[in-house]
Amino acid sequence: MIELKDIQESAESGLEAAYATALQEFFADPCESTLRVGYEIGRKAIAEGVGILQITSMYHAALTKLLPDGGNSDGLKQHLQQAEEFFAESLSPYEMAHRGYREAVTVLRSVNETLELEIKRIAHTLHDEAGQLLVAAKMAVAGLAHDVPPELQGRLQEISTILDQAEQQLRRLSHELRPLILDDLGLLPAVHFLAEGIAKRSKLSVEVTGETEGRLAPAVETALYRIIQEALNNINKHAQAKNVTIQFNRDGQNVRCIIKDDGKGFDVIARTMRKGHKGLGLIGIRERLNALGGTLQVDSETARGTALLVTIPVET
Repeated sequence: MIELKDIQESAESGLEAAYATALQEFFADPCESTLRVGYEIGRKAIAEGVGILQITSMYHAALTKLLPDGGNSDGLKQHLQQAEEFFAESLSPYEMAHRGYREAVTVLRSVNETLELEIKRIAHTLHDEAGQLLVAAKMAVAGLAHDVPPELQGRLQEISTILDQAEQQLRRLSHELRPLILDDLGLLPAVHFLAEGIAKRSKLSVEVTGETEGRLAPAVETALYRIIQEALNNINKHAQAKNVTIQFNRDGQNVRCIIKDDGKGFDVIARTMRKGHKGLGLIGIRERLNALGGTLQVDSETARGTALLVTIPVET
């Protein structure tokens, strides 16, 4: 009988040969131990990146090899039933992995929604409460102007200027944390506002084009805004780019966004294969997309810039 260790050490024969051997053993002795080998084959297949279509192909190849031509129809029917049972067992790790993935996506989406609520609360606190304190401080300084000697008037003016700058910085920070325009007017106005802010604080020229054909679900608009925000920050820090274009389009049930820069670019394959590399915030972008069933495609070449293609289903 084939042993579990033989499945793990089957580099020479491969999974397909191991599958056929294990199925043959199950035909000869359909018991729990021989059936469990099918489960272990499924686990090893997942670990090696074997897809469901590939393991289905193994199943059909094993049937072609093991089932006799003609012969006793009852015996053939029994073998087919056993083969189906073995195949179902080999697929059970895939079902468990898929269930775990769906649960993880649900948790991730809940975490993102909770974080956005907290960010919104902080943004409103900065805008309203801290803003009101600064206004009160400016009024107090203005009131002092009538009571201090002329030689101190210049110092009070300096303090007033500093308070004005602090108010502007708080307002900017509040808008970037959670722009009210995103909730009130939607994604495109918020992205235009974000692009203008980035352009003013950096040497980047940012152009926003395209349409989303109306408002999107709040979760989709928030995710796209955060992804674009992360991409622009990374371009500004790392890409050495001069120009960025952000293009939206709606294709049936999906909304797409292309973020393209003319920076130094990078070797996508080398960057992906580099052990432990986290760069460019792509992990966070993928996590946001996974929570909504979206995808990310990265197209980049050294000295030729980078393009990120984001696709998200409209209905989430």
